Amino acid sequence: MIHKTKAFRISILALFIAFIIIQNFVPLLGYIPVGPLSLTTIQITVIIAAVVFGPVDGGIVGAVWGILSCIKAFTAPSSPVEPLIFTNPLIAIIPRIIVGIIAGYLFIVLNKLKLKKTIAMFLSGLIGALTNTILVLGLIYIFYRTPAVAHAYGVSDPKYLGGLLLLVIATNGIPEAILSSIITPIISLPLERYLNKDE
Repeated sequence: MIHKTKAFRISILALFIAFIIIQNFVPLLGYIPVGPLSLTTIQITVIIAAVVFGPVDGGIVGAVWGILSCIKAFTAPSSPVEPLIFTNPLIAIIPRIIVGIIAGYLFIVLNKLKLKKTIAMFLSGLIGALTNTILVLGLIYIFYRTPAVAHAYGVSDPKYLGGLLLLVIATNGIPEAILSSIITPIISLPLERYLNKDE
């Protein structure tokens, strides 16, 4: 069957990468501006790739997202924070790779525990999105407690940045995680069934 071939799987992976490119540069598709922040939906694409194809391919798609977000921070930032922070590959790229790896391996582990696939995909979407939020904001707190970054986030003093980042987890990270957990099984389940049918 054509859907079993390696070439077909590579072509599907290429479509994921193409969609990541579109999400990065089409307004409101991958990043939804909310004040000085952006509500991110791109992690969903990375998580779906990780769940369907595995952690290595998830990491590759995550790396593409990270590289493009780094480029976007230089060329077309969607928030005041992006040029200050996401021009740093450590923050722009590494967490996005880890999202794909964590979501992919988590799905494998949950499958081995004989969890229902829908639930495994739900949890992979939830944890994958939270991984992105916690890693990115954690690295911002470690490396960017500066007046410029504090001002971009709308606070006057860097000492308030930690509290603000916790607020961002509540207002942005949790909604992103909920959205990811809902959409991941909706798309991943039929796609995985199609790719693995007749096996």
